[in-house]
Amino acid sequence: MSKKVIVPLAEGFEEIEALSIVDILRRAGIEVVMAGLESLHVKGAHGVTVVADALLKELDGNGFDMIALPGRLPGATNLAADQNVQALLKAFDAKGKAIAAICAAPYALKTAGVLKNTYTCYPGFQAKIGEEGYTANAKVIKDANVTTSQGPSTAMLFALSLVEQLCSKNVADALAKDLLIV
Repeated sequence: MSKKVIVPLAEGFEEIEALSIVDILRRAGIEVVMAGLESLHVKGAHGVTVVADALLKELDGNGFDMIALPGRLPGATNLAADQNVQALLKAFDAKGKAIAAICAAPYALKTAGVLKNTYTCYPGFQAKIGEEGYTANAKVIKDANVTTSQGPSTAMLFALSLVEQLCSKNVADALAKDLLIV
């Protein structure tokens, strides 16, 4: 049975992060639903408008295995302020389901109270999230059911780590080889 992932898209999201997650997970055969918060047409931080697959408020999180949040500002603060995103994060955590966030998006995890003991984020943004547990020198950190990553330059490694979690190391390694990440 194919795994399913929600990628919420808030106005001002980081395009490299969001589309790397979606592209790499779909290459692995994972069903990914891009979910707009307010509209199906969501404008990223650099003016790229993406057409989401659904509105987040119309989705039932029970049918999904993971939620993965792209970062950038104001996208990450919009995710942190959205009641539907916050409710999904809490529900996923309560069930031990996989939660992932990159760049500034761990802020939304902190707001929901689901961030674990150790995390990483965009360098400098830990001042807003909290210094406790922040690890500066790791590109991707998995702590319990939560995976975090630094930012645009780590987006592909982050996405491959999600593939490894949802599929297998072999699938992630084969994708990395195909993408010339070796």
